[in-house]
Amino acid sequence: MRLFAYGALAVVLVVYLTSSGFSPSQTGLLLTLTLVGDTAVSLYLTTRADRLGRRRMLIVGAILMVAAGVTFAWTRDFLLLVVAGTIGVISPSGNEVGPFLPIEQAALAHVVPRDSRTTVFAWYTLAGSLATAAGSLCGGVLSQGLQRTAATPLASYRVVVLLYAGLGAVLAFLFTRLSPATEVAAPDATPTRFGIGRSRVVVLRLSGLFALDAFAGGFVIQSFAAYWFFLRFGVNPATLGMIFFWANVLAGVSALLASRLAARFGLVRTMVFTHLPSNVLLVLVPLMPNLPLAILVLLARFSISQMDVPTRQSYVMTVVGPDERSAAAGITGVARTTGAAIAPVFAGWMFARPSLISLPFFIAGTLKIVYDLLLYRAFVSAPERAE
Repeated sequence: MRLFAYGALAVVLVVYLTSSGFSPSQTGLLLTLTLVGDTAVSLYLTTRADRLGRRRMLIVGAILMVAAGVTFAWTRDFLLLVVAGTIGVISPSGNEVGPFLPIEQAALAHVVPRDSRTTVFAWYTLAGSLATAAGSLCGGVLSQGLQRTAATPLASYRVVVLLYAGLGAVLAFLFTRLSPATEVAAPDATPTRFGIGRSRVVVLRLSGLFALDAFAGGFVIQSFAAYWFFLRFGVNPATLGMIFFWANVLAGVSALLASRLAARFGLVRTMVFTHLPSNVLLVLVPLMPNLPLAILVLLARFSISQMDVPTRQSYVMTVVGPDERSAAAGITGVARTTGAAIAPVFAGWMFARPSLISLPFFIAGTLKIVYDLLLYRAFVSAPERAE
């Protein structure tokens, strides 16, 4: 439900904001501030979830998602949008933001055996990718279909934003039905800084690396990637939706291979050696001379880009204790969101200059390759121990 909403919004969000009168630079700044706000919300909720209740924190996150969606649809006032994006939860990338993913990871790790964890996370990733894909397709088709009626392009995009808010309300209700088995039965009563104690060093090292990876990815978040296809080839919203539908389907399916590779080669090696070639393909996208080739390379990249996701999630859950899982997932997730939050300002500046619209792809691919090499060097020899 949540990633369907994220996917639908990501296809039209940048076009919606620029159609509302904001410049690409203003849009980039707004998206950065939105991600900064998501970071603060996620850090606050996830570091308290194991003590105050995972279900309760998920419901709060869904309510903040509704608030952000309603405000983005209701006003064009830049300051109000900044406030809504900062306090609320809104995804400009089509990817996870807010407290949901870390808390759900901790809940899943709590109820499944360790030897099944990577496989479960792979199916979890697949479900999310398929939902994002369906949302991308729906958002593009819905806005395009409304434009064929009496609706203006801006009005059609606003309908998608309202859909995002409505799905957030449904999500809040669904979280009220979450099983109590996902909660920590007896959380550690000893106060710890940000909810982690003995695992602080490894969590901070991983957080720094994940921040670099996410900073690189922030240059080519799905909204900006869709906008690049719109500027470079004049692709309409329906076609954009179809492109990112298949991209997310391929990404989700690729995650299923991760558990088999990890069982044979280890979590860290699987993360690195599947991520490296996907980043090379990312650099190649803007070098393609026509639309079909650009789409082909993009889809090839997505077909291997998500193999590191379930392995990364499983690795974090493996190296920390049960009472640190929500906090550890939240802190590493916040590090990723923080890294991703910085990049859109620079990407927006580049998209405002026609000669630089392809530069974000080159920066993102290069930095991601650096991340892979640093991750391998730091953790390939570290034991993947059980709690």
